Amino acid sequence: MNSEQLKQRVKKIALDIIKIVEEFPKTKIADIIARQLVRSASSVGANYRAACRARSSADFISKIGIVIEEADESEYWLELAEESGLITKDKIKDLIKEVNELLAIFVASSKTAKTHQSSI
Repeated sequence: MNSEQLKQRVKKIALDIIKIVEEFPKTKIADIIARQLVRSASSVGANYRAACRARSSADFISKIGIVIEEADESEYWLELAEESGLITKDKIKDLIKEVNELLAIFVASSKTAKTHQSSI
């Protein structure tokens, strides 16, 4: 998978999460969780794009680390939304699966970059 395809995947998950939070009940708690979820999910894509424009290996490693943190946070907010009853597990299982796949890709990229950097 190339970086353009990955950019599309991270944008799609942010858009899918925007759609899913629209299904949350209109409560104060749901609004708080929805905002956090949309913020972290959209941050994955924004920070991945920044990582693609990194000026050095160290810059890339730093930025991809932020991507990993935001993707992990997105998974947390999805889990919290489901466990608090805002959305059913059935409606978010594919989102959680995609977040986990993206996390695996970003972690592997980080490890590869760190290995490459240490061998220079």
